Amino acid sequence: MSKENKLAKSALWNACAAGMLLAGSAHSANWLMLQGTEPADSAARAKVWGFIQAQWQADFSDANAGGAYVPPKLIGPNLDSQEAFNVNRARIGVRGTGFPLDSKVNYFLLAEFGNNGITAPGDAFAKMTDASITLNHLQGARVRAGLFKYPGAEEGLQAIHVFDYINFSEPTNGFLLERFPESSYTAPIPPQPDNGQAMGGFTKGVGAFRDVGLQVFDTFKMDNAWEVSYAAMIGNGNGLNFENPNDSYDKYLYLAGEKVFGGKGPRREGLKFFAWGQWGERTLDDTNDSTHNPTTHDRNRWGVGAKYLKKPFRFTAEYVDAEGMIFVGPDKPDFRFGANSGKDAKGYGWYAEGGYYIPNTKWQVDLRYSVATKLQDETFEHKFQSLVLGANYHFNKKTRVTVNYELRDYDAVNFGSLAGPNANLDGVDDRVGIQLTAIF
Repeated sequence: MSKENKLAKSALWNACAAGMLLAGSAHSANWLMLQGTEPADSAARAKVWGFIQAQWQADFSDANAGGAYVPPKLIGPNLDSQEAFNVNRARIGVRGTGFPLDSKVNYFLLAEFGNNGITAPGDAFAKMTDASITLNHLQGARVRAGLFKYPGAEEGLQAIHVFDYINFSEPTNGFLLERFPESSYTAPIPPQPDNGQAMGGFTKGVGAFRDVGLQVFDTFKMDNAWEVSYAAMIGNGNGLNFENPNDSYDKYLYLAGEKVFGGKGPRREGLKFFAWGQWGERTLDDTNDSTHNPTTHDRNRWGVGAKYLKKPFRFTAEYVDAEGMIFVGPDKPDFRFGANSGKDAKGYGWYAEGGYYIPNTKWQVDLRYSVATKLQDETFEHKFQSLVLGANYHFNKKTRVTVNYELRDYDAVNFGSLAGPNANLDGVDDRVGIQLTAIF
């Protein structure tokens, strides 16, 4: 990418980011209640539901001087091409209550059959993403147990089938969509030619913002249409996997306050403020010495944000802070970038996104700016920025097509142009995607 083009993109990002902070996102919904409970005395014993997402994406990044590519220049999850069609999600599940025996007992079951970060590592045909039971017997303290989404950042906690974009923001992808290290040391994969060979370095599926554990939560309706929600959870800290490999537990806390304007479900209108945190430990074998000698490292995350939805406008902003176990790319199963490792590194990022629902049409237009700084204050500190220009056309309430054009700039800030890591990162360029979503 030429210096002039990078300067032009930087100016565009700065202008859009500033404008979005003044503008009026995603749906202001109470995800704790929508995903964890069923309407008392009215929910079906077994309601089958699900959704399918089919997409096409193309990446316009340039190869390095040797004609090879790094993962940010390839289309996931297979990382074997710069252009691909994919069925990235195909989920089917069943949820309901024990009514009429006991309407205060709810269950939620969901499986993934699509080709994505959950199923592609390890070549899994399908994988369970949710299997939980909720007990609503204690006033103010509902109890949920099993496998489910932990209380956390908005992009992770919200239902993916109503997500307004195709790809996650930079801080969500880089700090929150957890990649689990291999059981023993695995060398990083160098840049590869675009020859149709997959180059993902992780053999375990992503955490998908989920954990196996126990959660206490509830929502309280206050005066003047305000609603306060809380959640506290303890879990294995191992994503979709049922075992606890290091005999420690992750802890999660979540608090939100929302003024409800009207509506219901995932598209309810309101103004919400939220804060969350999660603390845990991971084991990592990061020494290339032919000996299995893993060490323990903290993995802590926290964030704050706000959401607003009142048609025709919507707006979301969130800040994320990260410490420990920061992965650098799908080719880095050892969490190493240059001479620095992400195992004890720090990072931070934020995103701001907004949308406008064009009155009397089925169109909405979207804009999101996000930035993530990894390996903060280290030699190999690097900054990932993206600006997404998007649109959604709603055929009906359950079927829509999403179009995104993403401008990206990835930079190792302590190195010059084409020097060190920038020999690969300078070539990261724009990406375009089209996705069709159908909910049933």
